[in-house]
Amino acid sequence: MDGRASISIDILAGYAADAAREVEGVRALVESRLHRHRGVRVNGESGAHSFEVHVETDWGASIPDVAREVQQRVRDYLARMADVEAEAVDVVVDDVGPAV
Repeated sequence: MDGRASISIDILAGYAADAAREVEGVRALVESRLHRHRGVRVNGESGAHSFEVHVETDWGASIPDVAREVQQRVRDYLARMADVEAEAVDVVVDDVGPAV
C-alpha cells in the first residue's frame, strides 16, 4: 500500500505534556506567550523532533532527578504511543512551587 501517515506537532506536544505531568515532583507545566503547546515546544520536522518541556517543580524535589525522569518518560511515551524517537528532550524548570 502506498502513502504515509504523519502525526501533528500538537499531538506530539500533548503526549510529551501528559508524560511530564506523570512524574513525581512535577507540580505543573508552565505555559507562556511563546509558541508552546501545554508547556511543550516541539522543534523539527520529518521524524527528527526535539522537545523542550517547561515545568514547575514541587518544593523540596530534586531538580536533577525530576528533570532526568521527565526526559525518560517523555522519550518512552513518544516511542510507545507514536513510534517517534525524540532527538532531544530538554527540561526547563521555570518555577519551584511554594513550601508546604
